[in-house]
Amino acid sequence: MKQIEQIASADNFTAVSVGKLSELGEYVLELGPEVKIPGKVFGGAAVQATGGEFSFQVFQPGTETGFLHTHKNHEELYFFLSGKGEFQVDGKVFPVGEGSVVRVAPAGVRSVRNNGDAPLVMLCVQYCGGTFTAEDAADGNILNEPVKW
Repeated sequence: MKQIEQIASADNFTAVSVGKLSELGEYVLELGPEVKIPGKVFGGAAVQATGGEFSFQVFQPGTETGFLHTHKNHEELYFFLSGKGEFQVDGKVFPVGEGSVVRVAPAGVRSVRNNGDAPLVMLCVQYCGGTFTAEDAADGNILNEPVKW
């Protein structure tokens, strides 16, 4: 089974690689002895994320999540990186493909499927909903220091 590779780390960062997106199918997420999801890998723990989670997932043609789900507190952003398929939220079905981004509130009943003829690759970012404020939008600090490579 494929593993996330650490690239570099220090006090203020961790960098990892999940590998080529074309190799995502080599990952298997085991949620229990009976539940194994091929082509999915979570990365939050690998980068030591403290405010959210992320996962990459590939759906081969004709496959789907196979279940509906919601969250108690977490909002999700789904970024579609390649392929095409359909997304469903609260019974509403719509097309997604490369460049599509879908935000789903915690209570949204969701699922995704690949109805195309090529792999559908997505990145999902999960975070606590309703917490980002106008103050957060201005959180960055541009430093008066030259960039040295």
